[in-house]
Amino acid sequence: MQLKPINTLAVTLMLTAAVIILFFTGFLEFPSADSALPSANDSIFYSLSKSDSPEPFRDLFRAFKKWDSAVGCAQFREMHRDLLANWSKISSLQNAAGGIECGQLQMKHVSVLVKGWTWIPDNMDNLYSCRCGLSCLWTKSSLLADKPDALLFETTTPPILRRDGEPLRVYMDLEAGRRRSGREDIFISYHAKDNVQSTYAGAVFHNNRNYQLSSDKNNDTLVYWSSSRCLPQRTQLAKKILSLLPSHSFGKCLNNVGGLDQALSFYPECVKDPYEKSKWWDHLHCAMSHYKFVLAIENTMTESYVTEKLFYALDSGAVPIYFGAPNVWDFIPPHSIIDGTQFSSIEQLASYVKSLASDPVAYAEYHAWRRCGVLGNYGKTRAASLDSLPCRLCEEVSRMNGRDTKAL
Repeated sequence: MQLKPINTLAVTLMLTAAVIILFFTGFLEFPSADSALPSANDSIFYSLSKSDSPEPFRDLFRAFKKWDSAVGCAQFREMHRDLLANWSKISSLQNAAGGIECGQLQMKHVSVLVKGWTWIPDNMDNLYSCRCGLSCLWTKSSLLADKPDALLFETTTPPILRRDGEPLRVYMDLEAGRRRSGREDIFISYHAKDNVQSTYAGAVFHNNRNYQLSSDKNNDTLVYWSSSRCLPQRTQLAKKILSLLPSHSFGKCLNNVGGLDQALSFYPECVKDPYEKSKWWDHLHCAMSHYKFVLAIENTMTESYVTEKLFYALDSGAVPIYFGAPNVWDFIPPHSIIDGTQFSSIEQLASYVKSLASDPVAYAEYHAWRRCGVLGNYGKTRAASLDSLPCRLCEEVSRMNGRDTKAL
């Protein structure tokens, strides 16, 4: 028997009616405009969506215990297994653990003289024992390095082009522009495409800080923000976010705590040394740790430019709300930040943050990377930081054979 042709319009109308019935009877739900949709890197929606009702909390240790019972490290590792496997293919980071083969080194000892005033910490001055039997003297003293193999310029550009037999010229610019001087033999920046990469993730950026971190999280004021360089675009974004979330702003920009240097009046236990005049960076991590979230907005949003603004928040035990490098996930642990760019609106972001603040299991999962040792590319980010820069620069100078390299 020949089948009758199906009326396409009729079938479409029937399916549409079925979907409408399912939706209004509760069997089918569409995401609302206020729901915080997960990004590809944001598996927390899995646990947040299971929460029965809001459960405000202050004690982070209690949140950890609840997460251990509900999820646990084994499940967290399994959730990120495929993601971690793919991270090994990422090219945003140089191989800090052996980018240069031992056979390529032409010198056994290299000395680097850091020239002029610079923010590079004095405690980097040292004699380092590097890979392949290479020793590396990094110093600001021309007495210790009277015949340096390389001169490092950071605040100022190399004054003249190098001539044959003179020390190599090294220029470092960790700002977003990555502007070469045109006079350097070796260029250091935050980007993997340049001669030597230096990320902002190392401990050298915040040595001698007060790490008396608090497990008691502020439940009424959720977000910490501090900025004293009031760039219009960043300040406008911060103002919109902070208008929707209870926050404390400690810097010059959008200050709402009664003036500058007020952190110690809120948290006197954060004093590093009662006998010395306090500086804002002394108690930065301690103050941040009292908040569930830290707003971190880069000065410039460009590829691979991930600065201390993000890493300070991670090191303080808070959850960063981040706006910055589009490839930020190449540099950080899985499920460690809230990527603000993954939300359709600031209102949606704020709704998600408020929900997360009242969900101890979901919030604790943002700390699971640290507790479970699931670092992803973060280990490589730390390895390529300022902490290891002396050895990595000395290896490059040795590979080029120092003063014996032909001038440009």
